[in-house]
Amino acid sequence: IEIMSGDRADAVAEAARATGIVNWHAGLRPQDKIELIAKLQAEGRKVLMIGDGLNDAPALATGHASISPANAADVAQTAADAVLQGEALHPVLTILAVARAARRRALENFAIAIGYNVVFVPLAVAGLVTPLIAAVAMSASSIAVTLNALRLARSGSEAVR
Repeated sequence: IEIMSGDRADAVAEAARATGIVNWHAGLRPQDKIELIAKLQAEGRKVLMIGDGLNDAPALATGHASISPANAADVAQTAADAVLQGEALHPVLTILAVARAARRRALENFAIAIGYNVVFVPLAVAGLVTPLIAAVAMSASSIAVTLNALRLARSGSEAVR
């Protein structure tokens, strides 16, 4: 986590101390923020930019993903991928938790689908199972993928707590 701000160094330092953020930059112009994001991306990082001001809009457009609060400047909201309702930033933690859970579920669903294809398709092609059994196995695979995906709703509600 880094703070990239156009504000004065003393104000940014105080905000960084209060939040426990070690890496912070003050007095940045929009181009400086873009360069810092590009540097992080060159290091292989996936950048989530959160900003609310007119000078944040270019950086919001540069990050892999971006969020702006509802009370942000219109141009920041337009540049952002998502707009938070309200002024609090704690929903960002929920967004990240749900995104991680969605990725896990997608990978699990790929594994389920591949497992079906590796086991039942060759058996069906070889004639070792009847078409009915292959169809039932395919339906079971689809049901398993759907039920696994539904677990995401529970993951999201758990992340809020």
